[in-house]
Amino acid sequence: MGKKTKGLGAAKKLRGRRVQFKLGVRSKLKRRYDPLAGASQAKAIVLEKIQVEAKQPNSAMRKCARVQLVKNGKQITAFMPGDGAQKLINEHDEVIIECIGGKMGRAKGDLPCIRWQVIMVNDQSLDALLHGKLEKARR
Repeated sequence: MGKKTKGLGAAKKLRGRRVQFKLGVRSKLKRRYDPLAGASQAKAIVLEKIQVEAKQPNSAMRKCARVQLVKNGKQITAFMPGDGAQKLINEHDEVIIECIGGKMGRAKGDLPCIRWQVIMVNDQSLDALLHGKLEKARR
């Protein structure tokens, strides 16, 4: 890969490079292997709550949930953000997950292989539940 073009007539070349190196255009791998199939959010059912050990040098146990997507039945692990979130999320709850959005859609921080997080539980915002603005609804 060479250097970027510079100068007055470089706009067309630079525009072409921009298209070439965009994540979605460069490879269709993201769309092919993404369980959300290109969507930003997806509905899922909680199968079990698990704890994932953080990468070195941290020794924390991060609270996560194993969920099954409604749209295609794929199982993924989603992070439960916030202090006490695992108490609000039970098995068989309906949750909405979204991409965490680290570098280039990869795992974020010290969480190995976890790219998604829970944002809603039973059609209620997890953030509002954590801050006490809502009480959890019964399903």
